Amino acid sequence: MNKKILIADDELRMRILISDFLSLEGYEILEAQDGKEALDIFTQDPNIHLVILDVMMPYFDGWQVCEKIRMNSSVPIIMLTAKNTEPDELTGFKSGADEYITKPFSPSIFVARVNALFNRTYSPLESDIIIKGALNINTKQHKVTVLNSPVTLSSTEFKLLTYMIENEGSVLTRENLLDQVWGYDYEGTDRTVDTHMNRLRIKLKKSGIYIKTIRGYGYKFEVIE
Repeated sequence: MNKKILIADDELRMRILISDFLSLEGYEILEAQDGKEALDIFTQDPNIHLVILDVMMPYFDGWQVCEKIRMNSSVPIIMLTAKNTEPDELTGFKSGADEYITKPFSPSIFVARVNALFNRTYSPLESDIIIKGALNINTKQHKVTVLNSPVTLSSTEFKLLTYMIENEGSVLTRENLLDQVWGYDYEGTDRTVDTHMNRLRIKLKKSGIYIKTIRGYGYKFEVIE
């Protein structure tokens, strides 16, 4: 599989640093120096598998670019920024980002996070089609419909949904979800899980009731007819 990543950052030195490390992992790199160029490249190339966005960029900031991409694509997105407050992180997730990495960062850890996100997004599942109540999921094409209406999910939301379906009826702790969906070395918190779960429920509309909160413990997927 050709592994193509788009990096959007207005700092040339940062783009070179990220590009050099990811190229060593076998990724093909495309670069954009502002939000407008990032959207132009993404629109013109249908084979981009992952997007890395700096938050502070000219024309369109990273959050705006993320929101525009999320209008019709579930491609995994990593937000890269020097802002590390809780409201900033929540804004990133609400925009549709899958990962939120703050500067400065360890290049080796950064590459590990990219690899983990790529692997959990594109690892094949046993069946291409999953039907649960009003939900229809094509795991090969990463497409979800609710009552035949398409739903656009981020790659993490998609992985979260399919993992819960694979464990239908089982109560999953937030720690378990962090380990299995985000990866054992992910430094997220319960807030990360709750934020994604709330967004997933909203996007699934009526099928959102299939996701039950088990107070003080975690979540469970259960189809209610």
